Amino acid sequence: MAAPATLSTPHATYPLATHPDALPLVVEARGDRTATALAAWCKVNAGWVADALARHGALLFRDFDVADAPAFEQVARAIDDDLKCDYLGTSPRDALTGYVFTASELPSYYPIPQHCEMSFIAEPPRHLFFCCLVEPARGCGETPLADFRKVAAELPASVIARFEARGLRIVRNYSGPGGGRRFDLWRLKRWDQMFGTTDKREVEARCRREGFEPVWTEGDGLRIVSWQPAIRTHPVTGERVWHNHSTTFHPTQAAAEYRRIYRLRPTVRHLGLWKLAQVLEAMQRRNDPDELAMYCTYGDGTPIAPADLEIVRDAVWRHLVTFAWQQGDVLAIDNYAVSHGRLPYRGPRQIAVCWA
Repeated sequence: MAAPATLSTPHATYPLATHPDALPLVVEARGDRTATALAAWCKVNAGWVADALARHGALLFRDFDVADAPAFEQVARAIDDDLKCDYLGTSPRDALTGYVFTASELPSYYPIPQHCEMSFIAEPPRHLFFCCLVEPARGCGETPLADFRKVAAELPASVIARFEARGLRIVRNYSGPGGGRRFDLWRLKRWDQMFGTTDKREVEARCRREGFEPVWTEGDGLRIVSWQPAIRTHPVTGERVWHNHSTTFHPTQAAAEYRRIYRLRPTVRHLGLWKLAQVLEAMQRRNDPDELAMYCTYGDGTPIAPADLEIVRDAVWRHLVTFAWQQGDVLAIDNYAVSHGRLPYRGPRQIAVCWA
């Protein structure tokens, strides 16, 4: 890569913490703190911003006055104006503007494992943006990051070889507009909510454009089967990136995530959630895997060895960077290099998201 571009105006820049991955790089306000001024700064310094995102993987704009969704959208557009509004992921989200959404409406106790946004669609987002509109209580509700380039470089060659040779097969099951015939604790939303239509022909066409195989199931449900590689090449740096949803969609993930959260924050609540997740995981094993809300195998349909997934999770957590949100923070992420997730929380919290 070329040498970093020179900044035209004097905002402070520094790594957020002493973590060896130096992630994210902070841009702290000096002078005009308005969202309009920040957006203008990002445009004037577009070369530096692009270079810093590719090098560091994420930028945290701090101490600026970004107070609402429209202001957040203005800043995001200054970095990448090609914002999208089609969301084909699994988390329930509420729209705040035409292109800004709540990051997730999943229950506050539910952890979201590390993943690159929509890695399973035909063209995943290049950039992902978050904004803290309501700051969570200290010691909870963070959006951890991990450099998936470093995860790929650290994983044993034998594990990489198995994933790379076979790829991934992902199965997702959605209830229909009527809500389905049976209660399912893991089911996240309906297919008409995800696609914004009840027209099955339109749903099938959109699935095929993304490389999904749609299967209509009993009770007006929809099963989506898709395939994705485990490793991608970063389009700018040429680095190999662990860029997939293998741990996110595997039924062992919840218990494995809660176990690590309990080690990070050993509270009675986290211990109880870990043990409950173990019970629920055992219940899931009684069902046909392809009927679970989310499931994944190797691309040829063979199960993924739990030991391999544990190796991946350990590598991800070794590179996990956690920081406390401050109201008005804007986080820009290179979605081809850096993952994100969510730790459980209590009390108010609102993080907005958009992507390009």
